Amino acid sequence: MKKVYLLFTDTGTLLSRLINLCTNSNLNHASIAFDSSLTEVYSFGRKRTYNPWSGGFVQENLRTPFFRRSQCAIYQLTIPDETYYLLKQRIEKIEAETDHYRYNLLGLFGVLLNLEWQREQAYFCSEFVATVLNEAGIYMAEKPACLVKPQDLKEWEALQLIYHGELIAYLQYHGGYDVPVTLWQRYLM
Repeated sequence: MKKVYLLFTDTGTLLSRLINLCTNSNLNHASIAFDSSLTEVYSFGRKRTYNPWSGGFVQENLRTPFFRRSQCAIYQLTIPDETYYLLKQRIEKIEAETDHYRYNLLGLFGVLLNLEWQREQAYFCSEFVATVLNEAGIYMAEKPACLVKPQDLKEWEALQLIYHGELIAYLQYHGGYDVPVTLWQRYLM
């Protein structure tokens, strides 16, 4: 048996706050990871850190300043070895063909209006996670992936919550992440 991790984050950006307001929830970005130290994390999101309109398939580097103030919830899922490798192969195929994939911004409006808006080779974060889990035979939602919200994934009974809090604290403890100390922080020590 192998473990995969679903990571839900809130970066505190303007777009993140707007999505939180529209969904009446938080932690509205979903990613999938293959290691507990969160070095191998995949999603559909920003391709350029400070441009929310340039999106697509991304391998997320959670150790960048962009994620420094993020809140998160990390869930663990135990799956058979064969399923783990099938899931990993599917994501590697998407990564190899990343130029063929787009961010499904229109699909977000579909979720808000509860209208199916499936676009070929275009996903938003939770749609991507639900799709790859479904293709591996793991997650069978009652609704199409294009309507799956991060909250739907978080409520999935197969998941086990292993952490909730500041992402940086988790990374420092589990990921060997060494946060640089600023001159001001050094003065306060």
